[in-house]
Amino acid sequence: MANIRISVAALVAAMSLAGCASAPNRTPGDPLEPMNRVVFKVNDTIDQTIAVPIAKGYQKITPHPLRTAVSNFFSNLGDLTNIANELLQLKITDATEDLVRFAMNSTFGIGGLIDFATPARLPKHHQDFGLTLGHWGVPSGPYLVLPIFGPSSVRDGIGLAVDVRFNPLNYATEPAVRTSLYALQFVSTRSDLLGATNVLEQAALDKYSFVRDAYTQQRRARLSGGEAAPPALPNYGDEEDSGAAPAAPASGAAPASGVAPASAPAAAAAPASTATPASTPAAPASPASGDAPTPATPAAPASATQGQ
Repeated sequence: MANIRISVAALVAAMSLAGCASAPNRTPGDPLEPMNRVVFKVNDTIDQTIAVPIAKGYQKITPHPLRTAVSNFFSNLGDLTNIANELLQLKITDATEDLVRFAMNSTFGIGGLIDFATPARLPKHHQDFGLTLGHWGVPSGPYLVLPIFGPSSVRDGIGLAVDVRFNPLNYATEPAVRTSLYALQFVSTRSDLLGATNVLEQAALDKYSFVRDAYTQQRRARLSGGEAAPPALPNYGDEEDSGAAPAAPASGAAPASGVAPASAPAAAAAPASTATPASTPAAPASPASGDAPTPATPAAPASATQGQ
């Protein structure tokens, strides 16, 4: 209890110092921005100097099929966390689908090394305890950059602590095995994100704002159930909200104000989608109004008859 009180006092003190700091570039809705930027810079330095070289070395020495098998293994374990949080949110259908995914991949996929569920069209959901808290009305609180773990919020930080505590890897009996699995999971995940890092380096004028806006929009989309919408996008063109979430970070990179750029493409998407059906009837309308060439067709033979 004493340790909890000390941690809470330290957090309150840090927030107070951040609130008193002068930061002309502070963004509305991000009251901890001065402190967050410092932590973000430290995380980015550690990532570029340690994590990225290790991930690149892992990619270089590990064959692609083996990397895929490792990624599938940890993804399969993650389905257990998804199932638990879906049950807590009373999403019985999602929990059933993830349970079938886990059973299929664990049985036929050799412990999850091979993903049979995705080709079988069983959707994979992404849930965590932070989303469970949000599902039951707990506000996210200010945006917060955590040391090592990166972008989060006050609510998601609490959820992360719960998820780490109940991670299936914690139930490995041998400490050496548990530590090795955690290290392998970290390297595998960082290796999978190398492409996203390259895009971030090339596209973002302000990496902090880019990551903040992308994270915030992604969490809002998942909380509203937007992750189930992408499979329906090719068939239903009226779900601009779900499609706007992935596109918003790219458009929000330069301005560093994620709300307005995110809503702008969504607002522009609606007229664009409605313009296509509007132009479709317009195309037949022009031949309909120009039916005069149809009578003109017999007029040509008439002149030809006179010539004969």
